[in-house]
Amino acid sequence: MQTSKKLTEKVTWVGKVDWDLIKFHGEEFSTVKGSSYNSYLVRDKKTALIDTVWEPYDREFVNNLKKVIDLREIDYIVINHGEIDHSGALPELLREIPGTPIYCTKNGVRSLQGHYHEDWNFHPVKTGDTLNLGETTLTFVEAPMLHWPDTMFTYMDSERILFSNDAFGQHYATESLYNDKVDQCELFAEALKYYANILTPFSPRVKKKIEEVLAMDLAVDMICTSHGVIWKHDPLQIVNKYMDWADAYQENQITVVYDTMWEGTRRMAEAIAVGIQEADGDVTVKLFNAGKEDKNDIVTEIFRSKAVLFGSSTVNNRYLSAIGGLMEMVKGLKFQKKKAAAFGSYGWSGESVKLLTKDLEAAGFAVVNEGHRTQWAPDEEALEACAGFGRDFAQSV
Repeated sequence: MQTSKKLTEKVTWVGKVDWDLIKFHGEEFSTVKGSSYNSYLVRDKKTALIDTVWEPYDREFVNNLKKVIDLREIDYIVINHGEIDHSGALPELLREIPGTPIYCTKNGVRSLQGHYHEDWNFHPVKTGDTLNLGETTLTFVEAPMLHWPDTMFTYMDSERILFSNDAFGQHYATESLYNDKVDQCELFAEALKYYANILTPFSPRVKKKIEEVLAMDLAVDMICTSHGVIWKHDPLQIVNKYMDWADAYQENQITVVYDTMWEGTRRMAEAIAVGIQEADGDVTVKLFNAGKEDKNDIVTEIFRSKAVLFGSSTVNNRYLSAIGGLMEMVKGLKFQKKKAAAFGSYGWSGESVKLLTKDLEAAGFAVVNEGHRTQWAPDEEALEACAGFGRDFAQSV
């Protein structure tokens, strides 16, 4: 497995491809395609290291870096974002080259001090500040909430490279590194999943920041992310995708999400889906059991949808925990301009539909009706009523 790759005469990738990663941010993000932690060495008359790698690989990173350069030749370190998947090797590296100046935003200083409790040689920067390396100038662009308050981009003028950190990235392992050298379906599926689960709540800021960067009229031949591929072939294609995704994105899709105890709510979901398809043969309908399916994949499908139905059995006067966990994720993501309704089966009290409706409203969905309930196991008449509910829902969205 490669430990470095020369991208241009002045820039070398020195990151880590993590094929084993299956969960990220604790257990919050599923990474079935692995990931990478991209770090870049920029060499001119002066040398700058842009970002490092995740903490578990700190010694491996430093040892590999020594094979590429005498560490004492590193004049500056640029940290675009302080989370430990980007800054995790800093303590190990600075034990080798103490006192090396670290360039980051003011919030980046707070983040790094919060993680490592070290008073390193920080040089806070803001948008428009520059660092001259010789023939090369690095220009810093603050990008708060893409995806944390400390985030910034770094632009390299001589090679026309935007080091974008988390923006435009994916959790996607590849030894090929470049966007045109990988499976395009996999790549864009992972890019969409990354945006839907991480950047959705910041969509207004994403759009505004991209417009701001484009207004700077920076020529971009390459976008070097901190996770996943480097966008070398038609690099602005991912920027255009972000502009689409940030604008209350939706496709002609309705997603039905449910959890079930004794299969009654599952059967309701399937009947509702049939009704939706009967009312609108052109719409894509997808069903997900929240108790079995990957939550991040469900979130991605909700992001793609113009409308969503949440269903659950009632237990202990509430809805089921798998739906509860997903609902908390959905609330935090602040989806825009999507319609919704609730459904569910019950034996005795039947509160789940009312509670789901309330929480869908709290999550920002436009709830189109009061929902649909079925008592006990649905018979044929009840299932036909569910199909009718599906037909009505499709016509209302």
